[in-house]
Amino acid sequence: MPSLGHAHRLFWLPGLFTCVLAAKSATADAQQQMPPERTRAERAVVDRTVVRFTAPETGGSASPRFIFERVLAFEARLEALADPGHRPSELAPYSETHVRTAMERHIAETLLASLAIDPKPSAGTIEAQMTLARAMLVHQLGADRLRTAAASEGIDTQELRRLFRRRALASLYLHHMVAPMLAPRDGELRELHQKTPFMSQPFEKVKPELERLYVSRALAEAVSAFYQNARSRLSVTVL
Repeated sequence: MPSLGHAHRLFWLPGLFTCVLAAKSATADAQQQMPPERTRAERAVVDRTVVRFTAPETGGSASPRFIFERVLAFEARLEALADPGHRPSELAPYSETHVRTAMERHIAETLLASLAIDPKPSAGTIEAQMTLARAMLVHQLGADRLRTAAASEGIDTQELRRLFRRRALASLYLHHMVAPMLAPRDGELRELHQKTPFMSQPFEKVKPELERLYVSRALAEAVSAFYQNARSRLSVTVL
């Protein structure tokens, strides 16, 4: 697993989300002074839990769930990269708003992923939806920016798979148990076509891009709405 490098930590003040960027130069300097063999052996990713939450969907207070600092920082980076109005810098890759949005989405997707789907999806269906979740994220952000964001927070391949699996299960639940949204009709796509930068291009040529955009927006809106409805039964503690 890659080291944190120039990644930063999230520091929390009671009742307020505050992103404070802490440079890791002291750690880097110390590592440079170590013999090469010690550097390789002692380099490690340091992590901590920053959020604990409980809800009936996940077993209540007997089964608390946690969000780790690196994971939340990574998901905040994703939110920032998808925000056209944000201008990231090395010292400010995301804002407080992105952290809050990432936390709410993580919690909502965790709750949705824990709910039963009828009929139960097969392993192949889940894997296919994971592939789609990754494709939508790559299409939205770009493969290089996704890799850079993961490397910045020390997120490895298995952690990425957990993210895509969580999103896959959440989207399958919403599609089958709430409202169909993973297979938009042509009429819906044509309406969207007139409101996007693709409007000057033939519909059939840009249909795959429109499908990804439609599904991505529909899922994001549904996950956000689910979180708002779940707030009354949620217990969230910032650690």
